[in-house]
Amino acid sequence: IRTIGEMGLLGANLKGYGCAGINNVAYGLIMQELEFGDSGVRSFASVQGALVMYPIHAFGSEAQKQKYLPKLARAEMIGCFGLTEPDYGSNPAGMITRAERNGRGFVLNGRKMWITNGTMADVAVVWAKLEGNIRGFIVEKGAKGFRAQAMHGKLSLRASDTAELLLDDCQIGEDAILSESDGLKAPLSCLSQARYGIAWGALGAALACYQEALEYAQGRIVFDHPLAAFQLTQEKFAHMVTEITKMQLLCFHLGKLKDRGAAHPAQISLAKRNNCYHALEIARRCREILGANGISDDYVSMRHAANLESVKTYEGTHEIHTLILGQAITGISAFGN
Repeated sequence: IRTIGEMGLLGANLKGYGCAGINNVAYGLIMQELEFGDSGVRSFASVQGALVMYPIHAFGSEAQKQKYLPKLARAEMIGCFGLTEPDYGSNPAGMITRAERNGRGFVLNGRKMWITNGTMADVAVVWAKLEGNIRGFIVEKGAKGFRAQAMHGKLSLRASDTAELLLDDCQIGEDAILSESDGLKAPLSCLSQARYGIAWGALGAALACYQEALEYAQGRIVFDHPLAAFQLTQEKFAHMVTEITKMQLLCFHLGKLKDRGAAHPAQISLAKRNNCYHALEIARRCREILGANGISDDYVSMRHAANLESVKTYEGTHEIHTLILGQAITGISAFGN
């Protein structure tokens, strides 16, 4: 983790405060390469950059930016993002976590689930309703009434730290609120940042599976011929390289739009939805090409497929992004119908 920070890969598309300030295409390529290795590694970087550093950068005070961003960029501090709740995942507007003012600042009460980096985080960006309006708060490790509890038994993202955050009369200072965060649009804008990186990351996982399966098929001899010489195998590769090329073009175009400030959230949803779906499909096809060897941890396809089940689900499920696109296309919301 510290090496990733030293390389300037965390929050790399943010400007100032120790961040690299690179363009969004270059940032996307970083996410691609991290997930080429493992979705858990990219998930760490996405949370740190898009869900912790970005909201502080976008909605925080100058003092908060100076205090947290340089250390987060260097991985001297680790952050997590508390939005999802036990009963409110796809519907964050219904969150029940509350913030109340008192003479010393704010008191938070509630629970957050499926929180990446939760137990290792030095600081959490927690979303709660203050007088009925959703606001962001910075909660530091060790704050009274705040604790993170590891979630065990995962069959996916096993390299990623996943936790439940518990806030029981958690006392934080007046200066802990993200003063410019106001309403649901604030956390949703963070999700758009993360979803953009996820679209690139899923592409990286697909590339890892494809490259390994191609090398295997070229060397594996079946009925006196390389596995790659069979028409059924070539059909699989033709399909995969077509989908990977479309994923690459989609990410590149979206990155250029983002650099111009012209990317719409629905376009980001389209990329996240498409790339996660096809990356998982490609991982499964590659496992088939590997045959029985594909279930061994000597090969990456099964691990990537298991991870992509989570990646396809978090930051908005396939179905939620379908509804986002449907609303953008028709002008009619189907949420809740």
